[in-house]
Amino acid sequence: MIRLDSISKQNGQQLLFVEASAALQKGERIGLVGPNGAGKSTLFRMIIGQDQADEGQVLVDRGVTIGFFSQDVGEMSGRSAAAEVMNGAGDVSGVAAELQTLEAALADPDQADQMEQILERFGEVQARFEDLGGYALESKAREVLDGLGFSQEMMDGDVGALSGGWKMRVALARILLMRPDVMLLDEPSNHLDLESLIWLEQFLVNYDGALLMTSHDREFMNRIVNKVIEIDAGTLTSFSGNYDFYEQQRAMNEKQQLAQFERQQAMLAKEISFIERFKARASHAAQVQSRVKKLDKIDRVEPPKRRQTVTFDFPPAPRSGDDVVNLRGVHKRYGSKVIYEGLDLLVRRRERCCVLGVNGAGKSTLLKLVTGTTTPDEGSVSVGGSVKMGYFAQHAMELLEGDRTVFQSLEYTFPQAGQGSLRALAGCFGFSGDDVEKKCRVLSGGEKARLVMARMLYDPPNFLVLDEPTNHLDMATKDMLITALAAYEGTMLFVSHDRHFLAALSNRVLELTADGIHQYDGGYTEYVARTGHEAPGLHA
Repeated sequence: MIRLDSISKQNGQQLLFVEASAALQKGERIGLVGPNGAGKSTLFRMIIGQDQADEGQVLVDRGVTIGFFSQDVGEMSGRSAAAEVMNGAGDVSGVAAELQTLEAALADPDQADQMEQILERFGEVQARFEDLGGYALESKAREVLDGLGFSQEMMDGDVGALSGGWKMRVALARILLMRPDVMLLDEPSNHLDLESLIWLEQFLVNYDGALLMTSHDREFMNRIVNKVIEIDAGTLTSFSGNYDFYEQQRAMNEKQQLAQFERQQAMLAKEISFIERFKARASHAAQVQSRVKKLDKIDRVEPPKRRQTVTFDFPPAPRSGDDVVNLRGVHKRYGSKVIYEGLDLLVRRRERCCVLGVNGAGKSTLLKLVTGTTTPDEGSVSVGGSVKMGYFAQHAMELLEGDRTVFQSLEYTFPQAGQGSLRALAGCFGFSGDDVEKKCRVLSGGEKARLVMARMLYDPPNFLVLDEPTNHLDMATKDMLITALAAYEGTMLFVSHDRHFLAALSNRVLELTADGIHQYDGGYTEYVARTGHEAPGLHA
């Protein structure tokens, strides 16, 4: 359906692709992977024609429809969320618009003399609308929005009033409703909660077109993709299988390449040693000459590229008292919406509580109550003795000083720390080389999240409260964070839609329901085994 034929592309001084080739066929669900800046977004733009290859061709079969979802959703306002989704549904939305115009014309007395032609055209357009499933369009649009977590009220409200994260869901819903032949999805799993993520997973597994997507969510990739294309140093390499299989295969390939490289290096060293030893002897001149020629003809094996895996040993957190936070008889409402009525909860030292609950159950509200960001209408929230709290929330990213560089921000927070230590910390969170000189105001959402996390963990508190900490993190940073937090001896209370993160770090589950908190000892994996579903409100 789509073929990349020996494409080369340079972006400024950076070579993104060098005679790279790959193909996307019907039924393939491909995960596109590669380090930040490798060219994943450029590849998407070349496929949809927004960008051109310097050399080579991007070939799309005639008549193939393509839907592209990116993080840059543009402006939306003046329509309901449901209407916005239907408006992007491909051919059918154009036919619907014409049908609306013709309906208005039929009711317009000024056009009475053209009534026959209008009626005839109306019949044709109506038949076409029916063929395209137009009359089921609204119910399908609402079904998709419901799957992505929208209430009926949000579906009917002005899309312009929604936050950036919800607008992204609207943009994603447009592509899903369109059901094109090919879907290009750039990070569709960002900004989704666990329920919406699992719904999207099922939708994509049942989608019969071709799919090319990026995602920093390992579980999501594993369950959807049946092929991985890796962008690395300008080449495109295909691996059959899911993300875990790709990682194993890549590690095996690197091991084989290293063994091959080492064997060849040993052989070359032996030959060079012979040449050096006998080059001055006339009696060995022919042999020396023969070996020199042999060396010239050998195809040199390249050593495998060293993948930078940065680890950082975070200093141990000071010990807190046994009772870390205690909520007693907490009532909380927003307007007429009751969030909590008589909530009791005790979090104890070294517990790692993950908070689950359907949309609107009060997950973020619970974290805000615990951190004192919001106060209960009734009841009490008391923090235990010697508790030093660190709170990661999405709004924390807005508090960064825009004119400071990444490095200055770290230096300002930790004036006593050594430069080497702070550079190691920055490298851990993906700021290597000149990245530390970037001003905070030009950082992307992901970079801001990483900087806030780095500042919080360098001198770690003994109670971490995290609201969607992995939202903008790439897999390498996420793996580093999981490794660091697995060794963390403090207490954690967190909300996350990343199942790999939930399973790796939780040892207690708090499920928020309409009739109070259900508590489960054991982590997320035990919760899934015990309840038979991966998220509240979804049943296996």
